[in-house]
Amino acid sequence: MTDCKALATPATVTQPATPSLTPFENPTQYRRIVGALQYLTITRPDLSYSVNRLCQFMHSPTDDHWALLKRVLRYIKGTQDYGLRLSPSPSSDLHAYTDSDWAGCPVDCKSTSGYAVFLGDNLVSWVSRKQRTVARSCTEAEYKGLADVSAEVTWVISLLHELGLHSGTPATLWCDNLGATYLAANPVFHARTKHVEIDYHFVRDKVASGDFIVNFVATKDQLADIFSSSPNHFRLRVFRLYETSSMSF
Repeated sequence: MTDCKALATPATVTQPATPSLTPFENPTQYRRIVGALQYLTITRPDLSYSVNRLCQFMHSPTDDHWALLKRVLRYIKGTQDYGLRLSPSPSSDLHAYTDSDWAGCPVDCKSTSGYAVFLGDNLVSWVSRKQRTVARSCTEAEYKGLADVSAEVTWVISLLHELGLHSGTPATLWCDNLGATYLAANPVFHARTKHVEIDYHFVRDKVASGDFIVNFVATKDQLADIFSSSPNHFRLRVFRLYETSSMSF
């Protein structure tokens, strides 16, 4: 792949990662390369979604998965100078973006959640992860993603307290689903949300105690969508993510 043609995005929008009937002839090579890419995501959040998707087929990769893997390598070919840079920030407040792709997996109809946590202007934590259970609505998928980022922000706050660096300002969580934001703020427990009861009380208690503030953000301003779905206008999204967090490639 040294002399391959570079691509603008690491994953195609139109081609789903579905199992095919043709197993890849060298699964060890597939696993070795995907394992190496996992280390690369430590400083390359733009690869998180694509690598997470490839990791789901480590047990039995096919020729289609190998083609998707080579696409990621072609994207890396043209972006070898990309990376994170942490810079001094005038603020030490925490804020996070969370997004979910409802029933995005064509294999088991599970949703993929992603979030990005910022300390001031710097991105300090991010993830792209398939949810463990099938969500029965878009609001449920988004709310589960909100619960995941709430747990992560809680841990970051605990760490900052130990270091004596917490500003004391409530963390702000940005979600682009109005139903999920209403659930976080509504003190009345609705019967139709019993299937997400644990996540509901976890997020609701954090909001009620003043630790978190959950706000709505428009989809066009949602920075976490590159962690939850195939990228569309990917370069614009990545540029805005890094620009907003005072990062540079």
